[in-house]
Amino acid sequence: MKKIFIFLLITQISFAQKDGFWDKERAFTKEIKLSSGNRTLVKIDDLPEGASEFVFRILLIDENGKITTSLASILKAIPDPTGISQGTAGAIFLTNSLSGDDTCVYGIYTSEKAGNQFLKDGKLETACHFSKDAINKDSKVISIKNTKCFENAPNIWFAFENKNWVFSTKIVLEVVSWVDYSASRGWNLESKKELVSLGKKLDWYKKSSNQSLFLAQFLESFTEKYKFSEYNQMLALEKSKAINEVQEIALKETNQFDSYLNMIRMEAIQLYKNNKVDEAISKIQNEIIFKKAATHTDYGLLGSFYLSFKQFEKAELNLEKAIILDKTDLTHRLNLSYVYLFTDRVSEAKDIHNQYKMQNIASNVSWVNQTKSDFSDFEKNGFPNDNFKKILRILE
Repeated sequence: MKKIFIFLLITQISFAQKDGFWDKERAFTKEIKLSSGNRTLVKIDDLPEGASEFVFRILLIDENGKITTSLASILKAIPDPTGISQGTAGAIFLTNSLSGDDTCVYGIYTSEKAGNQFLKDGKLETACHFSKDAINKDSKVISIKNTKCFENAPNIWFAFENKNWVFSTKIVLEVVSWVDYSASRGWNLESKKELVSLGKKLDWYKKSSNQSLFLAQFLESFTEKYKFSEYNQMLALEKSKAINEVQEIALKETNQFDSYLNMIRMEAIQLYKNNKVDEAISKIQNEIIFKKAATHTDYGLLGSFYLSFKQFEKAELNLEKAIILDKTDLTHRLNLSYVYLFTDRVSEAKDIHNQYKMQNIASNVSWVNQTKSDFSDFEKNGFPNDNFKKILRILE
């Protein structure tokens, strides 16, 4: 019998390799022994999530025949399914010259019921793909996404009928899927809409100057970081943590992270003004420092919060961290001088005032005027003022 060869050609590549991969790890291979005139139905392993195409190869070989090259190994040379077609250049034999003279017909079903009906009547017309002509080898690329019959059908059955009059045959069936990276994440339109709704509930979305940019990046970052199946199995607390983590990623990718941190600082300052100091401190610690996003501003804020409530050790620790991160912000040094003053280290407080008394804290606020204003506030809040005059003499 004339041997039939199917050629694979790399005629064009419309997808970059990064768009997907041949799932060789989950390639399906099965040898089927089939008596003369008999039929059989073979269920292949479930197609992997994100499979957009699959390649199959059918070879009928003599009882002692062997396949020299697996389908999976051949596909290493083919970058993606768009490179598989009939043509004249770059040909690679997909079938194997060891096939014998045995023949069969076959069909591919997405319903076990339809496949079982073939076992009864031998009719292939209800198959999604079939060959009524007896073959001894065949191979095809099946596009799942472009073939309605295969759409939403992770389960596939191959049906065979041995067309030999006398002898049994050995059929080798191989199936390898092409997995699209994006589709393999498992996110569809409806599940993405759910993420968009979650993104719109975030505080930052409501305050962002570029909501659409943030929301688009939030959606992209979330679907890249988590598969839908992973997200779907999360507990409520795990989902909340994941959302916050991805929000931070989206903020950084859209250059809105600094604005976000400033929003947290302003909220902390408002809590402080409302005498909710513990909440103000916790906000800075939990939402900035513990996330390793702190700058000198954050340690300076904590230092001033602790100072105002006479927690001098904690105030000193945080102010020293602020000064290490930014030696030019004199607000931290001024607050540190107050810590020294209230902990009976007057000499060290004097040294700081002597060094910086001629400078400005801000463009329109002098060191001297700020000190006098702060001393007035300290007195109103019951701080000891015994050493204030010692400092004021230095400033005169």
